[in-house]
Amino acid sequence: MIKRFLPLILSVIAACSSPSTDKGEESTTRKIITAGGTITEVVDALGYSEEIVATDITSTYPSRMQDLPSIGYRNQIKAEGILALGPDLVLIEEGYLNPDVVTQLKAAQVNIQIFTKPTSVEGTKKLVTDVAAFFEEEEKGKEVNAAIDTDIAELNGYLESVDSTPQAIFIMARGPETVFIAGDKTFASEMFKLAKIEGMATGFDEFAPMTPESLVSMNPEYLVFFESGIQSVGGKDGLEAIQGIDQTTAYKEDHIVALDGQYLSGFGPRVGKAALDLAKAVRQ
Repeated sequence: MIKRFLPLILSVIAACSSPSTDKGEESTTRKIITAGGTITEVVDALGYSEEIVATDITSTYPSRMQDLPSIGYRNQIKAEGILALGPDLVLIEEGYLNPDVVTQLKAAQVNIQIFTKPTSVEGTKKLVTDVAAFFEEEEKGKEVNAAIDTDIAELNGYLESVDSTPQAIFIMARGPETVFIAGDKTFASEMFKLAKIEGMATGFDEFAPMTPESLVSMNPEYLVFFESGIQSVGGKDGLEAIQGIDQTTAYKEDHIVALDGQYLSGFGPRVGKAALDLAKAVRQ
């Protein structure tokens, strides 16, 4: 009788004695694709970036993300390109992908999780909390948010030590002929508030085409750009090709600030550090 059931007994013992697959082991086999630089940063902060197999072109941090296959940028992203990579999980920022692409991915039974892109520090912390909850990493999420609070405290400590409130505008440049100014309801306005900067571009919400007359009338002390914007006009030496810029105090005094686009506008876990760098850059 014992011999008859011996194979079954041995199989049960083997199953019970086999090491269970913990979260770390599961994570090594999962294939994640992210769409949106901020969601990518949060996934990295929570310790899951090694599972990312592809991402979009805005995901420039951490730098190793730039070595991964790219799925493209916003409306250029196609469902076929994502499906070809065989992801187990796709994490996207709300509104980043074309709705038709999302529909196609869902129809293909792809696990898609959509999160709201933050536009404030509180929004950043909520995103961290939400993504951490999805990964069942609530404690790690609290650690990341505590680090954000520490960065904001350092920022506020610095601002308390200075008296000035510099005047500035943010310019979105895509070559000398395609130039926009950031308005009241943009990331730039929120970052200016964090860094205690007086924004000179008011009276409109989003980005507006910049005219030489408007630039001269604002006459900001500082001009803030993305690094890519400066590069698009040929570097600092190429800024004079933007009409009216050479008449501003900022240009005459070489008060030109350029920061990485994702770092400055992403409102990811580095938001406090970015605001501090901006605050210091306009007070040199």
